[in-house]
Amino acid sequence: MKRWSALVVPVLLVVAVSLASPLAVAAQQTIRVGADTAFPPFEFVDEETGEYTGFDMELIRAIGEVMGVEVEIVNTVFDGLIPALLLGEFDVIISAMTITEERAQTVAFSDPYFVTGLVIATRPDETSIQSTEDLKGKTVAVQMGSTGHFAAADLPGVGRVDPYQFVDQAMTAVIIGAADAAILDELVAIEYMRAHPDAIKVVGEPFTTEEYGIAVRPQETELLAKINAALAELRASGRYDELYDKWFGVD
Repeated sequence: MKRWSALVVPVLLVVAVSLASPLAVAAQQTIRVGADTAFPPFEFVDEETGEYTGFDMELIRAIGEVMGVEVEIVNTVFDGLIPALLLGEFDVIISAMTITEERAQTVAFSDPYFVTGLVIATRPDETSIQSTEDLKGKTVAVQMGSTGHFAAADLPGVGRVDPYQFVDQAMTAVIIGAADAAILDELVAIEYMRAHPDAIKVVGEPFTTEEYGIAVRPQETELLAKINAALAELRASGRYDELYDKWFGVD
């Protein structure tokens, strides 16, 4: 019996480690990454190839290369990302997710990898909305669970906040007149304005400053350290700047 135990115990330990440790990710040579892939230019589906692309998608794949692992993208609606991460449906979130105190109570964030802010988007013929003050009594479209959603809900006097599952649904609501304006991240709003120059305009400057982070489960300290180290390496090598210029450089 002792000989049998000597053989079985190490096997049991290996199984336990593979189930509970972030080292299991490295052993599998794959990290599963949750993202809401309807948020251009950060994450979206390339219509020609059907592949997930965008700044976040290329960045996390570059991080995976530095770490020596493959990256598998799992498309999940934005407000379901953190619950799914905590349930173990994937290992990492990268989805233009702003680092907030509330979220940081539930997940662990990487070092910030992007700085942005919220803006107001509306129709080109809308002249009465120039700032957040002008949203009093107005209907504001937002993506559910986003910081735009939280900001709109906190603005005094807003007539109604309409949350949509996807940001393009919120923008469509503005275009067709179902909402007076939308609140969303600056570069996403600019991307929609470029795609629909006769239907959308961005009003004024960003009225918040926000930092995006990559999220993992709080106990995954080793995985988080590897992500931060890879992100630092990409910055030092200039590859981060190459990706930034590709997606956000001046045309």
